[in-house]
Amino acid sequence: MGLHSLNLSQIPFYILIAGAAAIGFSILKVAQVLQGMENPLIEHEECFARENGCQEPLHNVSHGLFGIGMVRAMLAAGREKRFLELICTWHRDYGTTFRATMAGRKVVFTVEPKNVQTILALKFKDFELGTIRSDSMRPLLGNGIFCSDGVQWEHSRALLRPNFARNQITDIEIYETHVAKLIQHIPGDGSTVDLQDLFFRMTLDSATEFLFGESVHSLNDVTSPAASAFAKDFAISQEGLAIRGRMGSLMMFYRNKEFSKAVVDARSYVDRFVEKAISHRVALDSGQDVSEEASKLTEQQYVFLYELSKRTLDKTELTDQLLNILLAGRDTTASLLSITFFILARRPDIWTKLRKEVLELDGRKPTYEDLKSMAYLGWVLNESLRTYPIVPFNVRMANKDTYLPTGGGPDGTAPVSIPKGQEVMYSVYVMQRHQKFFGPDADEYRPERWENLRPGWAYVPFNGGPRICIGQQFALTEAGYTAVRLLQHFEAIESRDSKPFEEALTLTLSSANGTKVAMTPAKST
Repeated sequence: MGLHSLNLSQIPFYILIAGAAAIGFSILKVAQVLQGMENPLIEHEECFARENGCQEPLHNVSHGLFGIGMVRAMLAAGREKRFLELICTWHRDYGTTFRATMAGRKVVFTVEPKNVQTILALKFKDFELGTIRSDSMRPLLGNGIFCSDGVQWEHSRALLRPNFARNQITDIEIYETHVAKLIQHIPGDGSTVDLQDLFFRMTLDSATEFLFGESVHSLNDVTSPAASAFAKDFAISQEGLAIRGRMGSLMMFYRNKEFSKAVVDARSYVDRFVEKAISHRVALDSGQDVSEEASKLTEQQYVFLYELSKRTLDKTELTDQLLNILLAGRDTTASLLSITFFILARRPDIWTKLRKEVLELDGRKPTYEDLKSMAYLGWVLNESLRTYPIVPFNVRMANKDTYLPTGGGPDGTAPVSIPKGQEVMYSVYVMQRHQKFFGPDADEYRPERWENLRPGWAYVPFNGGPRICIGQQFALTEAGYTAVRLLQHFEAIESRDSKPFEEALTLTLSSANGTKVAMTPAKST
């Protein structure tokens, strides 16, 4: 079915309910107008727009009855693994900025760097995550840093930021243990392996060691069934959260027993580590004997959870924050590595050039300073994040009457009014592939473009402004270290998957078909 047609018999019941509500609301509005009743809210919004020189975008889109078709199209595209292409199509059809109605919900879509900069930085206090974003994620992530606004967000940021100090990031020994185990799981006989599965296991292991103080060792399937179950619960939970977000105000009608159980089990798994840390902190503060295991652990290494427990002993808050950081720390690195090696297996020219740079280390393990000095490695990671950003789509809601600097009027250069309560959806995926900002070869994977490229706000894979990802350097360091160690141990890589990249999009982006390759060990290893 095309986007501009609508078959009512195929619309889920909850969308029909929303449509009926929207119709009733509209009939009421019409009745008010016919009775001569004024709407002071609309008058205020129009006055605000005039005072600030705002004009409407060229396109105001509404697919089907009250925009129900847009919600339906997004849900279908998500199921069919073409959500990002759908958003690309809308922007090709309606421009870099357009207004839309989605089941009665007014939204502005934009991929203009100036608008993204305004939302994330220049007018940061005019926007917030909004109730839909926060409510959609709350079952798993609670009131953690990715679900909170205002004072609560500031508290979370202040609580977490010290744990990403430079000395924690530069201690790369934590990576080596898990990368070495990863390499052991890669066949040396030319048989096929799914690197994506291994990357997600490895980053779960390294992230839990950093966060909890003890790795869940998910790379050891036989000895860690609980960790494997947690990884599965975590993935199911994220998929459910993504669906709730796309449903918007209709998320209350989302019912899925598997999702509900996965959320409960995932949080219970993390709770066990939190309870252990709280017990240790209470005993330590009261002068009681502490467990030998916990004392030895905190003496030997930096542990995120045990440091966090110095600032709060609230079990729910600790669990919320751990799950938020685990999502960022595990998924960002694993997805970046999976996509990068998916591409390297298809681009021997890039593999050869990158390995030449890696071999300049003469086989020694890279230091943090080595990683920072490897220009081509940086270009490769940047290009992966540009073409396949890990969080490719995001939303903000205006908490006051405000406006974006561009996108309105016939030529798209006038400001666009954003009344209080309205949302702005911006696609990093579309923006970072736009020819206007990255040239006619914007869809091509070409690391060399980064030699002279300075994209500014057209490139924000880790967000920007006050909410820029606090774990950015942690993720880039782990991804870079892992890539270098793999290129030291293997001299060649071959794709074992003829399919093009297909999105697996929950809260983050990965490959729906994994990263199926064969790798040839280097003769010196």
